[in-house]
Amino acid sequence: MPSYASVFSRDGGYFDPERLGQEIAVCEQQMAEPDFWDDQNRAREISQQCAHKKTLLHDWDSLKGDSEVLYDLATQTEAHDEVSFRKDFDELQKRFIELERVLLFTEEYDDRSCLLAIHAGTGGVDAMDWAQILLRMYGRFCEQMHWKVTILDEQQGAEAGIKSVLLSVEGFYAYGYLKAEHGVHRLVRISPFDAEGLRHTSFALVEALPDIGEGKDVVIKSDDIRIDVFRASGKGGQGVNTTDSAVRITHIPTGIVVQCQNERSQLQNKESAMRYLAAKLHQKSQEALSAEKKKLRGEYSEAAWGNQIRSYVLNPYKMVKDHRTDVETQEVQDVLDGDLMPFIDAHLRYIKEHGNV
Repeated sequence: MPSYASVFSRDGGYFDPERLGQEIAVCEQQMAEPDFWDDQNRAREISQQCAHKKTLLHDWDSLKGDSEVLYDLATQTEAHDEVSFRKDFDELQKRFIELERVLLFTEEYDDRSCLLAIHAGTGGVDAMDWAQILLRMYGRFCEQMHWKVTILDEQQGAEAGIKSVLLSVEGFYAYGYLKAEHGVHRLVRISPFDAEGLRHTSFALVEALPDIGEGKDVVIKSDDIRIDVFRASGKGGQGVNTTDSAVRITHIPTGIVVQCQNERSQLQNKESAMRYLAAKLHQKSQEALSAEKKKLRGEYSEAAWGNQIRSYVLNPYKMVKDHRTDVETQEVQDVLDGDLMPFIDAHLRYIKEHGNV
């Protein structure tokens, strides 16, 4: 069996334990510095990254050792039970696929936490209900991934559903996974809000942004922003509606407006809003660069409402189809319960082969 340092994945990447070991050594050296905990946010980030890399290296070492044991067992035809061997092999293959996925995360912010926003689009109360369904779907997916989810801002619909919601999703590679969900999601179903039982089409926009911190990689000048405070109206618990704790920030040069209100403290809401603004400004600059490259190649198309990335059809038939990768399934309820990995895997491989879509 060849060394796993030289085993290439299908996408052309490979796992390099020596490089990862060097990165761990750098992290440990930083953690040993006397002033390491002076900046607690930075210290926490480095500590978490170091722990994650150690876990990743351990998992690959364990996979390599178990593979060698199974290989030796396979060469001894009388030393193993075929059913038991197949079970062990399938389990080993499952572990390899999960670890191989890490090789697809090659972009700068893939290992970061994610700011995930859902906005109801056209379709009235149906669209707001659809946004609520998506919120539940992503909540289930994040539970499966063992990520911490915090609602930073939520605007509820008057009759049902939500107008918009902003989530902080904390976990390694959260952005790497959830960036596959960035775009317009379309729902076709018999509306539960239509007395005549007619079929309706609803839209929701999902934004997946890397959490780059409060202006850490984006310079936000104080003269370029206007900060307004107001009384929160969300589910902040007792006391949240009695003070002007909600914060709205307007970035004057771009017109981008962000707000957060679900924290009790005005300072906490301001920090969350600044993180969201920094992420949106970063995304805007990246989209401008991408659009310019696509124009030069003659393949630019605006990311408008009509350009949905995925359709969820509940009537007259059941199907979820991703329009970028053509991956589809009839198990609609499984998808709405958080089974998103087939779509995410396909999208990551598509990006690896064709670049961002």
